Amino acid sequence: MDQEHIEKWKELEHDLDHAIPEEVLPDIAYYRTLIVNVVMIGTPNEDWVLIDTGTRKYQERILHACEHRYGNKPPQAILLTHGHFDHIGAAKKLAEYWQVPIYIHENEMDYVTGKSEYPPGDPTVGGGMISLLSTIFPTKPEHLEGLVSALPNDGSIPFLKDWKYIETFGHTPGHISLFREQDRLLIAGDAISTDKPESSWAVFFPFQHVYGPPAYFTQDWFSAEQSVKKLADLDPDTIIAGHGLPMEGETMKKELRKLADNFIEQAIPKHKRH
Repeated sequence: MDQEHIEKWKELEHDLDHAIPEEVLPDIAYYRTLIVNVVMIGTPNEDWVLIDTGTRKYQERILHACEHRYGNKPPQAILLTHGHFDHIGAAKKLAEYWQVPIYIHENEMDYVTGKSEYPPGDPTVGGGMISLLSTIFPTKPEHLEGLVSALPNDGSIPFLKDWKYIETFGHTPGHISLFREQDRLLIAGDAISTDKPESSWAVFFPFQHVYGPPAYFTQDWFSAEQSVKKLADLDPDTIIAGHGLPMEGETMKKELRKLADNFIEQAIPKHKRH
C-alpha cells in the first residue's frame, strides 16, 4: 500500500471514529451527516428501523454509526421520507448489505425505480451558497427495483406500530413525515428544516430555528404550505428534521405555528409567490 492510500485510509478511519449517533430519547437517535440527518428508531436492545440514508458514499459512516448503537444487528427496514439524492444516496448499498426492505410513499416510486427524475435545483431562490450549487445536485432516478416497496395507504408503517406517516407533499410529490402520538415526536424529513437549508454556513454553524423546506428543490409550494399547517396542527413536542439539529419546547412550537401562519412570506421565494 503506497503512502497516498495510507493517508486516505487514515482519513477514513478518522471520519468513522466521529460517526457516532446522538441519542434524543432512549429509543431515538440520529446521525448528522455533512448535510442531512439519518434517524434510528429503536433502543439498542431491540428491533430498529433506519430513516433516510444520506448521500452516496456515506454508507460506511452510517454503518459505523448504526453499529455503534446496535452492534451487528441490522434494522428491520429502511424507510425513506422521499427520494432526493441526500436522503436516498446510500439506500441501495445499505439494503443489500443488511438484506432488508426499503419503503417509500407510492407517489415517489417512479423516482426510485428508474422511471422519472426530479426537476433540477433552482439557484434563483436565494438564501445562500447551497442554492447556487443546487443546479449540479443529482436529480436522475434511482434504481431500487426489487428492494423498494410502497408504504401501506392507511398511514401505518411496517415494523413501527406506534407510529404513523403523514403525507406532507410539496417538497416532492410523495414526501412523508413520521409522527408518534404518545410523546408527540415528529420526524419531519424536508417538510420543514431546523436550520437554513439554503446556506452553506448552516452546515458548519447550525443555528436552531424553524424554516420551510429546502427552497431550491421544492416542487409545489401550495402543497408545501398545507403540509406545514398540518404539522403545526399536530402540536409536536420534539422535531427531528432532515436538515438541522433536533428542537423541542415552547420556542419551537411558536416558530412552527408562526411559519404555518406566515408561510408565504417566510418560506416561499418572492418570484414563486404566484
